[in-house]
Amino acid sequence: MWLLNTRTHELHNFPSYPPPYAILSHCWEQDEVEFGDIGDLGLARRKLGWNKIKSACSYAQKVLRFEWIWIDTCCIDKTSSAELSEALNSMFSWYRAAASCLAYLNDVYSDEDPEATDSSFRSSRWFTRGWTLQELVAPDASMMIFFSNDWVEIGTRSRLAKVISAITSVDLEVLRSQTSMKRLSVAKRMSWAAGRQTSRPEDRAYSLMGVFDVNMPILYGEGSEKAFHRLQLEIIRQSHDLTIFAWDRDRYASDLILSKLESQWDWCRLLASSPDDFRRSGDLVSVSLRELVDELRIARISELHFYHTNYGVHIHLPLMRLRPKTPLVEWTGCTVLLAALACRSERSDSWTWLVLTHTNGYEDDVYHCFMTFRTTRRGLIEEHVARTFGQIGLQKDSEWEMTTMYIVT
Repeated sequence: MWLLNTRTHELHNFPSYPPPYAILSHCWEQDEVEFGDIGDLGLARRKLGWNKIKSACSYAQKVLRFEWIWIDTCCIDKTSSAELSEALNSMFSWYRAAASCLAYLNDVYSDEDPEATDSSFRSSRWFTRGWTLQELVAPDASMMIFFSNDWVEIGTRSRLAKVISAITSVDLEVLRSQTSMKRLSVAKRMSWAAGRQTSRPEDRAYSLMGVFDVNMPILYGEGSEKAFHRLQLEIIRQSHDLTIFAWDRDRYASDLILSKLESQWDWCRLLASSPDDFRRSGDLVSVSLRELVDELRIARISELHFYHTNYGVHIHLPLMRLRPKTPLVEWTGCTVLLAALACRSERSDSWTWLVLTHTNGYEDDVYHCFMTFRTTRRGLIEEHVARTFGQIGLQKDSEWEMTTMYIVT
């Protein structure tokens, strides 16, 4: 880990056990001071980004009394792919271990109330960037300080928690360091990243590694969807949280219904393509098997374990079969099933269900995920099936039964 001396502005490498340090969170701008520039401070001082580094060092040294600071622009040797990969995989832990985090918002003014409806704080670009999500939630609430564009202290994350929660949808308890993120569902944490942007497409996935406590190789050039797919597989390896499958498929489902499930299989997948797919899933929580048993009114279900294979996700779920109402309905060659997920809304008590399909040409136990929907209240699943799927010619064909299958990812 490279750290910048706050007094001499020289870089020092600490392979292990670094001294206490401050850390800077900010948005990259034009003409930043990078790793190679620090070797020539005369050149570095002529760059537009020098004032930001100088001000961060000054505050860390004179106010916080820290000798060292970490700044991503100049403390990562990006010419080394190994060092870049290590830094991106370690960044969350570096922000968490920092003795203080300075969040510099270059588009926020110091002469206004940050909680005002039209404040520049609420509209700051800092809240829209991908990497700043983990920089927001990693440090301790009282150790993170926000600054305006003229380096006037706005307040700590603890004091600004309410307005930050309104801006970002991150839970107040997380912002106040009153609960661990690991206690929150995968879908909720994913929803925080919806709408955030990064300069490199793959960083939308890489910037979430720390939020889910996973690590993965950095492969720039693979594209955002492949990177996000790999991120979800890493999460699956460490978690049995079914909310990872409960993303919003509404924008795909209408096209699939019109095509009678015959031609649009590219959209029929279990894993999401982007954090944006979780935009409306922030209210989902995992539930116990006991709750799911009560909801389905069945005697017992076995553990809902799952893991990834070459066929897709191998999973054990409660299923209900659906069938065409009449032979005239064009579901030829398709088997349609309803799968129950062990997750529900923490606000409305609605439950989440997957619609799975199987077509000729695939192995008997290999399915595609067609759509997701929720019931409005407990116990209304069969009524919802009759109302919703009746419109497209389907009706209930079996009771709930535990089934082992593969779902294409």
